[in-house]
Amino acid sequence: MTSFLDPLIAFVSAHAWLAYLTLFLAALLEAVPVVGSVIPGSTIILALSALVPGGELKLPWVLLAAALGAMLGDGSAYWIGHRQQREILNAWPLTNYPRVVEESETFFHRFGTWAVFFARFVPPIRAFVPVTAGALGMTPARFYTVNIPAILVWAPAHVLPGVLAVTALHEYAGLHHHEHVGKHIWMLTVVGVAIVGGVAVWIYRRRNSGVATVKPRG
Repeated sequence: MTSFLDPLIAFVSAHAWLAYLTLFLAALLEAVPVVGSVIPGSTIILALSALVPGGELKLPWVLLAAALGAMLGDGSAYWIGHRQQREILNAWPLTNYPRVVEESETFFHRFGTWAVFFARFVPPIRAFVPVTAGALGMTPARFYTVNIPAILVWAPAHVLPGVLAVTALHEYAGLHHHEHVGKHIWMLTVVGVAIVGGVAVWIYRRRNSGVATVKPRG
């Protein structure tokens, strides 16, 4: 992995604008219904945040790229739902994900306006709640009043852990920035946790769907 990460870090150093574009697209696509449930946007953002302490990327631009991508993604999904109303929830491709759509509706009815805020931090319904909010009639003013503050909290929550972790590794563990060891440790940890978490969620959902399909004997 080190042989892969070192060229990646060098490439980002020479083409930082591509990294900012990647952050923007990761945040945007993560907010798109269906697409957001398979795009590891949070993992990408968390991993690339490791490049801030060494100067390969600038913190303000990283935060801005992530926030703008999330705003555009959430806003687009909301307006699609707002224009199509409930029809969008019964149309392809959402019909292929009835369970997640149902969970999003339940989440929305349970928390009301605050569902838009909380959903920003709860995959995979993060990609479905904005369109659901629009489809169920939430007004634009109410949506953006909650959505924008949520994103302004979500972006630092995904960027700063990597910045602080890598900084701590270099400052307190005696690792040198130019050797990229701290970056390697953080990136590999993020990817590893994402893989384990994804497998765990897949197993959990598979087991639950199996239980749900078992019919009781009469």
